[in-house]
Amino acid sequence: MNKILKEIIWLGRTKKDLKLMPEDIIDSVGFSLYLAQIGERADNTKVLKGYTGAGVLEIIESDISGTYRAVYTVKFGSEIYVLHCFQKKSKSGIATPKEDMSIINKRLKEAEELAKVIAKEKS
Repeated sequence: MNKILKEIIWLGRTKKDLKLMPEDIIDSVGFSLYLAQIGERADNTKVLKGYTGAGVLEIIESDISGTYRAVYTVKFGSEIYVLHCFQKKSKSGIATPKEDMSIINKRLKEAEELAKVIAKEKS
């Protein structure tokens, strides 16, 4: 049975930021996004703290050089919007740094506006 892949839309410089990460991290994030495209969720993916429901998710990967995250949303339309890819630098706790949350929130608004345009084009 063939599954239809949802389109991935990269906001801002998310794709460039992902490509700057170690190759094994890129591969893991890519596979996790593929699973999202077919409507599944990878083991390394969870709902981003502070967001209700399952609309905003984060992929978490680590290697010897640190912890990396890719945040995406499936909240709007049938597309997957990648909001932010970054290396978590905070040494205290597991909370996402305020600067990164600011980027995520800004791009979430951009995704919502873009989704409206896409929906209008499809109708």
